[in-house]
Amino acid sequence: MAAPTAHRESASQALPELIAAQVRRAADGWHAVLSIGAVEHRIWSKEAPVIGASYIAELPLDRDFDARAHAARRLWRAMNGRAPGPAFHQLSKQRRERLSAAIRALDTHNAGGNYRIVAEALFGKTRIPDRAWKTHDLRKRTIRLVQGGLALMRGGYRKLLQSKRKDK
Repeated sequence: MAAPTAHRESASQALPELIAAQVRRAADGWHAVLSIGAVEHRIWSKEAPVIGASYIAELPLDRDFDARAHAARRLWRAMNGRAPGPAFHQLSKQRRERLSAAIRALDTHNAGGNYRIVAEALFGKTRIPDRAWKTHDLRKRTIRLVQGGLALMRGGYRKLLQSKRKDK
């Protein structure tokens, strides 16, 4: 949010110049994408951003506070010419590959493919048996991947943005 007059000197920071194409109005406020170096930072504001104004970050003390504070710190570092540092959390290679396979399975399934066609697209036709398909392990794996893709499509992708919480 725009910094109140009392905070303009000590606790505020001017946003880098915003290009009109990077700012969008939505029902919940204004969204902007700031590209600083090789990193894109997403900003949300209740009011329309003003070029040259000083801004402060308002972080609610909710369950996502640590992620918000980390993102705010990365933005501050980038705006001050420093390396933003590591992302809040990274997906393992195995998790990224599984998510990719789930999305590919979902695409094939939504295009009208049955589980056998999905499996052929994911694993290759030679790995799919002509007989015993109903009990084959790749059939079960394919079903789980399609179900995972459907869960992502129905909003489960938001869980990817949250860190693993120990207190759940």
